[in-house]
Amino acid sequence: MALKFAEQTDTTIALHVVTPDTLEADLGDLDDKAQSWIRAQGFQAGLGQVVTVPDDAGGIAIALAGYGTADARKRGRFHLAMAAAKLPAGTYRIAGGLDAEELEEAALGWLLASYRFDRYKAASAQKALLVAPDGIDARRLETIADGEALTRNLINTPASDMGPQELEDAARDLAQQHGAAISVISGDDLLDLNYPMIHTVGRASQRAPRLIDMTWGDSGPLLTLVGKGVCFDTGGLNIKPGGSMGLMKKDMGGAATVLGLAHMIMGLNVPLRLRILVPAVENSIDGNAFRPQDVLTSRKGLTVEINNTDAEGRLVLADALALADEGEPALIISMATLTGAARVAVGPDLAPFYTDYDSHAAALTTAAADVADPVWRMPFHDPYEGMIEPDVADLDNAPSGGMAGSITAALFLRRFVDKAPYMHFDIYGWQPSAKPARPKGGVGMGARAVLAALPDLLDL
Repeated sequence: MALKFAEQTDTTIALHVVTPDTLEADLGDLDDKAQSWIRAQGFQAGLGQVVTVPDDAGGIAIALAGYGTADARKRGRFHLAMAAAKLPAGTYRIAGGLDAEELEEAALGWLLASYRFDRYKAASAQKALLVAPDGIDARRLETIADGEALTRNLINTPASDMGPQELEDAARDLAQQHGAAISVISGDDLLDLNYPMIHTVGRASQRAPRLIDMTWGDSGPLLTLVGKGVCFDTGGLNIKPGGSMGLMKKDMGGAATVLGLAHMIMGLNVPLRLRILVPAVENSIDGNAFRPQDVLTSRKGLTVEINNTDAEGRLVLADALALADEGEPALIISMATLTGAARVAVGPDLAPFYTDYDSHAAALTTAAADVADPVWRMPFHDPYEGMIEPDVADLDNAPSGGMAGSITAALFLRRFVDKAPYMHFDIYGWQPSAKPARPKGGVGMGARAVLAALPDLLDL
């Protein structure tokens, strides 16, 4: 679905954004009748409060949205999206009360709040529409919102309709939309072309594993995005319990996020060369499934002892990262719904990321705050390297003990990148309960922060 701003009309309603500190001054600009009406409604400009003032014909003359106190706003983001959910049907224009930075976040949040996943059931339409505020780049925000909608749609689609082939189809549609080139290696060709771990993880499924490779742009630094595309994860022979398997349609959230980010980059014509690599598999159970204690040889030549078949995401990413590194890009970024440990550490709202470059971490952290896409730096802690080194192979895909699970997974992935600067995101990709601009379900994490940081990350 395209997330767009509304057109200005003669019936557009002025929406005044008000804080408790500015309430009296703002009311003083209105006539006595309007002031009395607003006070009678108990409007105190609290965060998320709304009030509409009727006109003489029974319509809406103006509307007010409470923006709360600064302390209240620290506890969330996309605050005006709360008003979008509560206002009566109509087309609104923000008439004041926000500075330039707040205005951009408010406008984007309103767009994101209009997202509906309606593939299987008719969803209610967004009632309150917003005219693009003056001074913002409306096309840029619409492109970013559409990239986020793509990510959400891909994650929300159940595995019955989003297997490796369907993920490839989505990538092909995106490539066609932006004039990108795309190639796909699937099935036993993965073995012939030296992607053994992607093949091994996906071979037990009747839906063939594959590696999707998309390229775009002919000048500028090369950015390679690698997204985990495990379209469903049973856990393999180390089968997950039912409660843990229930959300595994989202285990391709890394792939969905990099495709959404790719849409933003290409749609905004960012001056770089882009490569997207998605190892797309289904981790299933069959007689030819890979087993605990198997030792696999990766594309890079490193051997990996399998101590849990449910730690499969790092295996498919490893072959893709080795390929990415062969191209010697200016930066490699991987995104994956990789570990439960990351969720225990930072919860569902923060996107944990790893990098060895302090300048990259600083740029990303600053950009994330600017665009309301929170991230948190985690350490590539070298003393833990021994935890991923078993006796019988170069690497262990699932170290025993359960400690530092996200860090050891990140260290595992780093072993497959030698030449390029590397950044890894261990994301959740799911909104467990509805929040402003983020309905329950699939959600992008870190993509907007990366987009905003690209000028500093790549010296654009």
